[in-house]
This record gives sequence, structure tokens and C-alpha cells, in this order.
Amino acid sequence: MIRSRFGTFRGLVRLALSYPQALFHLAEERRPDPAEVRRLVFVCQGNICRSAFAEVAARSAGLRAASFGLSAASGRGAHGPAIAAAAALGYDLSAHRALDAGDYVPESGDLLLAMEVRQLHRLAADPRLADRPRLLLGRWTRPALPHLHDPYGLDDRYMAQCLCRIEGAVDALVKGFPGARLS
Repeated sequence: MIRSRFGTFRGLVRLALSYPQALFHLAEERRPDPAEVRRLVFVCQGNICRSAFAEVAARSAGLRAASFGLSAASGRGAHGPAIAAAAALGYDLSAHRALDAGDYVPESGDLLLAMEVRQLHRLAADPRLADRPRLLLGRWTRPALPHLHDPYGLDDRYMAQCLCRIEGAVDALVKGFPGARLS
């Protein structure tokens, strides 16, 4: 059950630890004015699974979206199991190419949406991004999951579970940030 729902025991532990960090505002979040958000930018580690899928799902939902990875190899394609899991949900991830944080060009109105608390800390420590609004994407999952564990190389059932959670969060973002909708 742990492998299919949380990826690994470590994923479950990180999820448990993320709740108090999010609850007591220790996660380095910077809340945006929702009316000022013009683009949703999804952030994860390698930009080949979670953030890549979130970007594709957001664009499919009619939102302006981008994504990058904190340690990505720019130009790398999406992870094969992520492509397969996305296809099962009706999304095409095959054209995605990873973007490293250093290659990301911030725009006015960007909201950074990270998958993990530790990613928020890294964003806050980056002088180019420290002043940007940033939140945990898992705040929009139901139930709220402030840690969306990296599915790379893990059980295919967890990959599907992770992408379903992200899809649900993106659906909630459509209502929460109407300024990010494509005209």
C-alpha cells in the first residue's frame, strides 16, 4: 500500500513532516495576490515527471503555464513511465523537454508551484527567484498533500496516483487563479 500511495516509506515520512511545516508557515511560501497571477510555473527536481505533467495538464485546462526543474538537464524528454501514465489520463507528454532553473526566464505575474517543502527552500535561496510568489501545489489536492513525492523510478501505480493528484490540483487552480486563464 505504501508503494502505490506514497511511492516509498521515505515519501510517507516526508509527507508527514511536511504537514507541520506547511501549517506553521515554515515552508518558505510567499502568497500571491490571486488577481495578479498571470502564469502558473510548476517546479520539481528534474522536470521530467511531476512539473512536466502539471504544465501539460494546466495548458489543457486553458491556463498559461510553464515548468522547470531545480536540477534538470535542459532538453531532456519526459520520463517514459510518466509519458505512459499521462497518456492513460488523456495527456500527451511526449513533446515535453525539461528546463533547468538556470534557463527559466521569470515573467511578471508568475506563481511558482513546488511539489515539496525543500523545493520551496531552494527557490527562496535563489536570488533570481527569492522575491517571487511561491506555494506548494499539494495545497490544491484533495485531501491536501503538502509533499508530492517524486515518482521517478518508482512503482507504476504510484506514478499514476501522483499524476492523478496533480491533475486534481490543476483543476482547483483553474478556479483559484482566473488571471492565468488564456484569453
